[in-house]
Amino acid sequence: MTHLEAYVAQPGRADLVAQVRAKIDELGIQYIYYQFVSVTGRITGKGVPAAHWESVAERGIQLVYGAMANLFLDRYGNYIGYGPEASELVAIPDPDTFCQLPWDKRVARVFCTCFRNREEPEAPGSYLTADCRGNLRRIHAQFQADHNGLHLRHGTEPEMMWLKKGPDGKPDGGVTKPNCYHIHQFEELRPVVLRVIEYANAMGLDMIQGDHEDAPGQLELNFMFDEALRTCDRLTTYRQICAQVAREFNLIACFMSKPFMGLSANGCHHNLSLWYGGQDEVNALGLDSLPGMPGTFSYRKGGENTFLPDPSLSKTKPGPIGLQSIGGVIEHLGALTAIGCSTVNSYRRLWDKGLWAPVYADWGFQNRTCGLRVSAPGRFEYRAVDSMVNPYLMAAALLKAFDDGIRRNLDPGEPESRNLYEAMEAGKQVKKLPMSLGEALVRLDEDEVIRSALPGEMYKLYAWYKRDEWEKFLATTSDWDVEMYLDCLP
Repeated sequence: MTHLEAYVAQPGRADLVAQVRAKIDELGIQYIYYQFVSVTGRITGKGVPAAHWESVAERGIQLVYGAMANLFLDRYGNYIGYGPEASELVAIPDPDTFCQLPWDKRVARVFCTCFRNREEPEAPGSYLTADCRGNLRRIHAQFQADHNGLHLRHGTEPEMMWLKKGPDGKPDGGVTKPNCYHIHQFEELRPVVLRVIEYANAMGLDMIQGDHEDAPGQLELNFMFDEALRTCDRLTTYRQICAQVAREFNLIACFMSKPFMGLSANGCHHNLSLWYGGQDEVNALGLDSLPGMPGTFSYRKGGENTFLPDPSLSKTKPGPIGLQSIGGVIEHLGALTAIGCSTVNSYRRLWDKGLWAPVYADWGFQNRTCGLRVSAPGRFEYRAVDSMVNPYLMAAALLKAFDDGIRRNLDPGEPESRNLYEAMEAGKQVKKLPMSLGEALVRLDEDEVIRSALPGEMYKLYAWYKRDEWEKFLATTSDWDVEMYLDCLP
């Protein structure tokens, strides 16, 4: 059997397909978005009337391979990744991700796993390695198999900005003033916040806290951590929700990393831990009825958190697996930066001094001058990642760094308690992160471990897309160029 055939025939799937049909009928669903995620994190797919659910569940939908690269042209006029002569991928829906859209209850969405076309001359029906979501599932499964069931649970801190629209429809500043933790500014955005939370809860996001950050219209609304794939699906869903709420309030939901210089950027810190055991708590939000499949509303609870301190070794340091994992991240931080800081604009965040940007490869407790910090017992916060991240690529890359740290027993050294900038002035030697997208891509190309998080066609696709982005930037004359050089001579 091909990968595609085996996926459709896997035990229990027919029952899940039937359960989705029951949900369609119960909820009055008329239309379904079949969606997957491109190399940049963009949500892509097709819509199909709900009457065709069973046939699509078996046969899938087809789109050109180039959808994985947003059907973008590079600066030479070539389609990135796949030309017009390429076949069409097959996207098979994952029934446990089926969920009603709360803003139009006639419509539902379901995530898909992508495969090569059935008629391909080579490897027909095999997993499409340009599918970042499918890659993460397989990489995580391999990690669990290699480490006796050890698995990643993580949460994200998705900062973004709510911007006003000018008469031309373009951004016209933030809705609120850049006053961090100011409840008055939070209150200004209360109608927006409550609408986001309403929609998020209805789609399985257990919203836990939020605040106004220190940039115009900047909010951080957090949801409960979970195992890796579901957290990535929920961050993707959160972005869709914000975009919908922006449409309803005639605002712009801005996930650009650094729209304003001299003010904080939009980060997306990842809080990470590795666990043994635990089990799913179905309907963790306690909803009266589920507007979708139970998997969408489940969270993994309990088990053994290996990042907690080992009392026999230390009262504060993470346990051995946690320290080895930190060592793996520090070892590969340069290449990881190409995934976590994935745009030209990302590096505006790293260059804007005095704004707590994580630019050095070190770790500490509650120390925001380091690239990693132990933010609470049992987890550490990876900080070199911003709001434009593709979360599936990031989680896969972090798993590879953890795996290398555990296998090689990498020692991260002692935690840094000093302000890292002052420690360096006192003579401490610390590696710096790449400070441009071009430099980060070189570091990624040199790092076999992190490259393995982008298997098969994925690395070629990502490197092509991002190198082209870097080259387009270098080949562009900006307002800065004109202001800097127009009158410099004679």
